[in-house]
Order: sequence, then structure tokens, then C-alpha cells
Amino acid sequence: MSEHVSNAAAASSAAPRIGFVSLGCPKALTDSELILTQLSAEGYATSKTFQGADLVIVNTCGFIDDAVKESLDTIGEALAANGKVIVTGCLGARSGADGGNLVQGVHPSVLAVTGPHATQEVMDAVHAHVPKPHDPFVDLVPATGVKLTPKHYAYLKISEGCNHRCSFCIIPGLRGDLVSRPIGDVLGEAQRLFEAGVKELLVVSQDTSAYGVDVKYRTGFWDGKPVRTRMLDLVARLGEIARPFGAWVRLHYVYPYPHVDEVIPLMAEGLVLPYLDVPFQHAHPDVLRRMKRPASGERNLERLQKWREACPQIVVRSTFIAGFPGETEDEFQYLLDFLKEAQIDRAGCFAYSPVEGAAANDLPGALSDALREERRARFMAVAEAVSTAKLAQRVGATMQVLVDSAPALGRKGGVGRTYADAPEIDGTVKILPPTKASKTMKVGEFVRVRIVGTSGHDLVGELV
Repeated sequence: MSEHVSNAAAASSAAPRIGFVSLGCPKALTDSELILTQLSAEGYATSKTFQGADLVIVNTCGFIDDAVKESLDTIGEALAANGKVIVTGCLGARSGADGGNLVQGVHPSVLAVTGPHATQEVMDAVHAHVPKPHDPFVDLVPATGVKLTPKHYAYLKISEGCNHRCSFCIIPGLRGDLVSRPIGDVLGEAQRLFEAGVKELLVVSQDTSAYGVDVKYRTGFWDGKPVRTRMLDLVARLGEIARPFGAWVRLHYVYPYPHVDEVIPLMAEGLVLPYLDVPFQHAHPDVLRRMKRPASGERNLERLQKWREACPQIVVRSTFIAGFPGETEDEFQYLLDFLKEAQIDRAGCFAYSPVEGAAANDLPGALSDALREERRARFMAVAEAVSTAKLAQRVGATMQVLVDSAPALGRKGGVGRTYADAPEIDGTVKILPPTKASKTMKVGEFVRVRIVGTSGHDLVGELV
């Protein structure tokens, strides 16, 4: 009898369990981390599985058709496995063909739907269906919050939304206009992440170069000193904060405005990584104008050359769109020529996707699916040739590598990355098993590696 009572008491005292799945880009990932942090602060248990959970939250992506399908399929799986589902993220803000909410039109049984960057709305929905165990206490979660990334690297979102209206993009309609985070808050979060052991900080936003535009570069405070809400000031301070920890700072989504030139000397000094993720999207001026890209009139090839003169070790990655409406063969060839001459280290390419609600869908000269895919394949062939040649130049060099995987303390080898490669989107360094038993390594550690070869998009090396 007593055993039965004790078991019942244990069951009744168990924390409510929230299943959670996060889809989409790093900006969506940071939204997920905010929600998970709040759930933990309020005493909820969280899991990556649907079964056995009191409720499931699905953070969705709603940008391109493949992402929409993946999100809708995941919602369907969660409903089938659990039945109680809350939806958040970009797809939650999209309308269907009938003008109603897209998610609710496909899955009417979901409990609630919110858009992106909506932590409080999500928590309100959770409270309505699974009452919180207790009032929140800050000391229940670490100062860094809850991270979905490995503990040795983290994303730092510096702003939300976007002021641009690129004709192929619907993100501003989903996430709103630019809202820059206070610079003191951003720098404080970076400090806490480094103190917690993070060795690589990846700065993300919809437009990193536009940081502070919405607040007219307002002066804030960090460590008792004034600092402007501006990209250059932010990057300089992040580098200074990272330096005592020996950590990396990597910049993503850097639109090629003229003031980006000011950041290159900081890279040459070693304050931040000599790495720029620049979403060029195309090279031909007429295509860029049809795309309504910001900084479309910049002489990007000349600027790339100047960046490399100022910082020879700089690595530039970018994404492009092939088969944009009205793109001629000459315009596409212009893009291929740019890719070769610019020597883009890492390049990704999407075949144009007519995302519902995008203004570009109304442009004349739509290309067939087959032609779009054919051009994407041609682009990637050139991009891979450029990347392969640049990787070959690293053979024989000794480079600093951040270890991402090290089974058995690296005695079986491991996987890491140089400064030239961001996690998940670029290449890796395959580290060979050491010849000496005394040589070990662990995840999150910096090691010296001699590059001995290449393998596709990756490097192969041995511990020094």
C-alpha cells in the first residue's frame, strides 16, 4: 500500500514535460533557445520526443517551399504521435490561399499558432493547456540560458526583422522591420557565453551590417563605457571580449555596404575571424535591381579585391540565386564569371523558388523548373572548382582547428574546423588518429593541425 502511495506521489510531483522540435535558420534557433530557457525557468521538463510529452511545440520555417513542407509534415507527425501541438515560427505567420492562417488551414487541430520571435505568446499558450509548475526563479537556469548548439559554440542574434523588401523574400512580412537589440544586452550575453566556455561566437541577424540603423546608432553602455549601436563598434567590442578567452568571433549575413570596409582591419589584426558571410545573391546589376537588393550598386568585385589586399587571409562565403525571373543566359554567364574572378571560397546556390507572397513572382520572364535547376547545377560546378582549388592551397600549412568531435579523446581521430569554416554550412577538417598515444584532444579544444590532403569539400590533417 505504502509503495503504491509513494509511486502515485512521485507521478503527481513529476514536472510537466514539453516536447520540442526546432526547424529553420540560426535566427529561428535562437528563438527556440529563448523559449526553452523560459520553460526551464518555470520548472517544465523538455525533451526532443513527442511520445509521453504533455504538449509539443514545433518551431517552424516558412521561407522556401521545401521548408514549408518539412514544417507541415513535422506538425502532422507531432499531432499523430501526441495530439497536443503549439506551432510557432515563420510559418505560423503565413496566410493560406483563402486568407486564413496557413498552419490552421492544414492542421486545424493545433492548439495555438504564433509567429516568430514570440516567446511570451508561446508561454501564454503553454500555460493555457499545461499550467506552470511554479513561479519562475532565475537560478533554475544558467546565466547563458538554454542552448541547442554544442557548448563550445553559440549563435548571438543582434537584431530581429529587416527593413529591406527584396523581391524574392517574404521574411519582413514574417519577422517585421529591423529592431536592433540594445548593444549593452548583446555584449553582456557575449560575455556570459564566453565565461560559460563558448569558444566560437557566431553573430547572426537578417542584416548584420544594418545593426543600429533603426535607433540611429544610439549610444549605449557596456562595462561602464559608452559604445554606439553600430556594426563597427559592436564587432570591435566583441573581439575585445573574446580575446582573453582565446575565442573566435565569426560574422554572418553581412550585406556589402561601404562601411563593411571598416571591419576588415579588425580582421587583419586578429581581433575577429577573417571570415565574411556575404549574401550577394547575384552579380549582374540588372538582376540585382530586379531583386531590389540593398547595396546593389556597389562595385563588389573591386571591393573584394581591396578586402584581400588589406587582409590576405580573408575567407568569403556567399549564397546566390540561379534562374531568377527574367535572367538571361548572358546575365547568368556574368554571374559565373564573377564567381571565378571573385574567388568566392564557399558558395551555395538556390534555384529560384516562387515563394507564395514574394513580389518577384509577378515579374515577367519566369524560367522553367528545368532551366532553373540546370543553371543551379552549372553554378555549383564552377563554385566547387573554385573551392577545391583554394582548399588545395592549404595543403602543407599548419592551422589552428576547433575540435567538434573526438571519440575516445581523439585516439580514433576527430573532426574540427579552421577559421575558414562555419559549423554545418561549410567544410571540416578530418583529423587523422595520432601516431603517439600521448596526443589527445577533446571537443571544444583548439589544436594545431598540419594539413596533409583534401577530401571533397573537406581538409585532412594530423595533429602537430
